[in-house]
Amino acid sequence: QAQMSWFQHDLGHCSVFRKPKWNRLMQMVVINVMKGLPACWWNHLHNQHHAKPNCFRKDPDLNMHPLLFSLGKTLSMELGKKKKKFMPYNYQHRYFSILAPAALIPFFQLSIFYFTIKKKKWLDLFLITFFNIRVSLMYIPLMGFSNFMVYYWLSRYLESTWFIWVSQMNHIPMDIDYDKNEDWVSTQVHATCNVNQSMFNDWFTGHLNFQIEHHLFPTMPRHNYWK
Repeated sequence: QAQMSWFQHDLGHCSVFRKPKWNRLMQMVVINVMKGLPACWWNHLHNQHHAKPNCFRKDPDLNMHPLLFSLGKTLSMELGKKKKKFMPYNYQHRYFSILAPAALIPFFQLSIFYFTIKKKKWLDLFLITFFNIRVSLMYIPLMGFSNFMVYYWLSRYLESTWFIWVSQMNHIPMDIDYDKNEDWVSTQVHATCNVNQSMFNDWFTGHLNFQIEHHLFPTMPRHNYWK
């Protein structure tokens, strides 16, 4: 499931096949049919992220601020001056790795149905509903409903932890602020950082350890980032 996340991410950026329509079609197969998430929803959020990474109120990846986490120096200072304390932020470095993946699961599960219904994406809605029915029919007869629930949500939590680790380690150490209307290159570079290259890191992150290269050249096939 985690590796399919990186693969559908490549397809969403049209970096696998020569023709965009082939990428879009295969992305629907991978993320809709095999992962139970709508491609239209993912692309809608991810395109906003690439347009304005780490820009508050424009990058949807920052929606966890300030309800769960205090992100960036500027936004954290604003909360301090207003004396708004939603969470014990001085301990967020301890609870981030546990709470962030757990919070992502209900957000994904609820927002995908809300988005597809609101946007009237009936094919996407059918495919993600079919995924849940198919998985239930596969596993419940094998392990029973209770064990299936434990297995399903635990696997989703582990996958969410993997996704959070990869997607945040190369963004949140960088500048997080309001949109300063900088040029394209500055906007991308100020919000991204790379992680050491190795065979394991390339595999574990789907080559998103080359985050700077990915943001500057999002349609480039991932195996060319190192060049």
